[in-house]
Amino acid sequence: MARRPLPRILSNGSAQIARSRELARTAADSATDVLQPLITVTRGLRRLAGAGQRKWVETPKDRRGPLLFLVATVILVVALVPYGPLLAAITLMAAAAWYGRDHTPPAPTGPDEAQVRRLQSLYEALVPYFSVAEDPAPLYAHGGDWEKAFPTHDFDDDGRVSRLLVRYPAYFMDGEVMARARIEQLLQAKSGRGREYHFAWEQEGNELTVTVLPPLPTDIAAQRFVTAPGETVLGFTDPADVQRTLPLGFGETQRDVPPVVWRTGARSTEPHLLVAGEPGSGLSTLVRSIALQALQYGEVVVVDGGGTGEYACLTGRDGVLAVESGLAGALAGLEWAAHETERRLISANHARQAGQPAPEDTKNPLWILLDRPGALGHLAAADGHRDPQDLLEVPLRHGRAAGVTVVVAEQFDSLDSLGEAVRQHTRARVVLGSASPPQLEAVLGAPPHTTPPQNVPPGRGYARLGAGPVLRLQVPATPDPYDDATSETQRRAVLDLLPVRTAPSEPEPGPSPVPAAAEPAAAEG
Repeated sequence: MARRPLPRILSNGSAQIARSRELARTAADSATDVLQPLITVTRGLRRLAGAGQRKWVETPKDRRGPLLFLVATVILVVALVPYGPLLAAITLMAAAAWYGRDHTPPAPTGPDEAQVRRLQSLYEALVPYFSVAEDPAPLYAHGGDWEKAFPTHDFDDDGRVSRLLVRYPAYFMDGEVMARARIEQLLQAKSGRGREYHFAWEQEGNELTVTVLPPLPTDIAAQRFVTAPGETVLGFTDPADVQRTLPLGFGETQRDVPPVVWRTGARSTEPHLLVAGEPGSGLSTLVRSIALQALQYGEVVVVDGGGTGEYACLTGRDGVLAVESGLAGALAGLEWAAHETERRLISANHARQAGQPAPEDTKNPLWILLDRPGALGHLAAADGHRDPQDLLEVPLRHGRAAGVTVVVAEQFDSLDSLGEAVRQHTRARVVLGSASPPQLEAVLGAPPHTTPPQNVPPGRGYARLGAGPVLRLQVPATPDPYDDATSETQRRAVLDLLPVRTAPSEPEPGPSPVPAAAEPAAAEG
């Protein structure tokens, strides 16, 4: 039976309901404005009646009789006087209007004395940078008017600047990085250290908007994210930088958080990822988080160049082809991955030439995760073996068409050891931990428009996907569940996401059913 279309009220009912609510809100506001005098008089009459009732209750019983006689006398006199009732009604309405007015003190329309001093201090500090002797009408001058330079300003509860719009003269060299950096450093120092600032330069209008950013949430635990195949959540960022939110669980509560989503696959322009950072900044945490998400739809090969056992929880799991930490195992696993990439390309090409869909064994995503390949490169050079990074050239160049994704995590002190193929084909970049502006720009390709936090928590950093903007990033907590320092809550969260174990955790002697990549080499590491 053919499907019947939904009624019109159901198909576009949301828009009609929204318009109805807007009309009702507008009508209510208009009615309130029109009836405001009547509302004020009614409120005043109620207050006068309450005051009379309190006066009657407070009057002793022996004096209530004379009081009633006095009130009756006044009413009689008013009734006998010409135009008395009219004058009495006018007087009563005037008194009700007076007592019915809103006694709430008006909100301050401008900054207080302390805030004015802070703005004046900012203004005076910017004078040497935004003024020249040849300017006939300088916007910035010692003892000048700061209100023209700062048309918009907001303060937080502590009296510090939370948002500031700065106007500067057109001759300021806002196109130079060093000139902008000096202004940003000055504003950060004068507005209050220990906070993160976002600087938005509008060069056409000669305006700079300074905004204090709230800290990113650090209580996001590992969990199953609502994403489509080919989407990986790297972490979470500011709501103004992305147009999407994900529902996340925080214990018994749930709230929406804006994610940084990295898209892989045949149509991705950033098919591979490079992660850099200091030791302890959360590199392994991010790689572990990516592995848990990748195992939902594909297979994973993990190479732990540090040999610290950070990925032992993945050993023998369904979809994990190998977890290697030794040089021989890493070389075997990466060589198999290169051959697998070539096999997928050849199979897909033959199917395309025959006018058939691609084989199913070429559609399953394959992830190659390398943590600290530079350490393995040093071992290979010392033993006279081939550098494992040389085996990444084929997956990096042709991985997008073959459904192969490469993730490389390396520390700052070993970034020079990365090969040219890794640098050229990893267009998605992440920097974690404390990093200097030159380090951030060297890895991300552009400086961030925000200042670094004073205390950098684990998993905190910046992300840039291709030629997009540099985003603040907080990686979800995905610690090693076998680490004694891991809390029980976070350990349980990671264990719940791991696939079922299909092989014993300890390797057994004999050939492996999977190509050489699956042979554990823990004994060599």
